[in-house]
Amino acid sequence: EVQLQASGGGLVQAGGSLRLSCGASGFTRADYAIAWFRQAPGKDRKGVACITSGGGRALWGDSGEGRFVISSDNAKNTVSLQMTSLRSEDTGVYYCAATDSRLCHPDHSRYGYWGQGTQVTVSS
Repeated sequence: EVQLQASGGGLVQAGGSLRLSCGASGFTRADYAIAWFRQAPGKDRKGVACITSGGGRALWGDSGEGRFVISSDNAKNTVSLQMTSLRSEDTGVYYCAATDSRLCHPDHSRYGYWGQGTQVTVSS
């Protein structure tokens, strides 16, 4: 059974940093790409960042401005999202998700496996 466990969220002031982690189990990491999505209140889930099993990375939206870094530890089956210079618009529930397409895609419908989400709140 594929399981994803997101953690690391919290309350932080604008300009601060957080590190999110996604623990994956039940599948071979080499066959999946893992992404982070953010869902703000009343809005659809938006892709933030993604990493393939081969280490290819994608950053979407304003996470590509150099504020976010995604990394993986394949031996531990974890994917991390280091977020810096946080802004109030980064607030939302962050989900990690996996797709067996091996490729990153910002469309959340491409991902069949989801973790439970972790809340990130950035106060201004």
